[in-house]
Amino acid sequence: MLADLSGVAPERLSDCIHLEALLRTAATAAGATILHSHFHAFGIGQGITGVVLLAESHMSIHTWPEQQFAAVDIFMCGDSRPEEALAVVRTAFEPLHCSVQTVRRAPALIGTVPAGDCP
Repeated sequence: MLADLSGVAPERLSDCIHLEALLRTAATAAGATILHSHFHAFGIGQGITGVVLLAESHMSIHTWPEQQFAAVDIFMCGDSRPEEALAVVRTAFEPLHCSVQTVRRAPALIGTVPAGDCP
């Protein structure tokens, strides 16, 4: 799932410790297994980038407080429930707008497309 959340209060997008805790809570709500996380703040009141590495894949976030915008990527497999992770994030951020793109991949088809067919 790729989620773009806009109209988010800037203070919700610029606290590194809070965002790491939020994504870890979201991963747990999705039934995922957390392996490690790493977050980086670009400065006081500036954006943050972070990733939570999961046994089932990963979740990442990039924030732009000055634009009231966050991009959240939720990649999960197995019995995980990525929609539950997104619900936790949406509740915490209270965005004015949220667009979500769900990408479904078929592991059985990986490697079956001739390289010449890739853009």
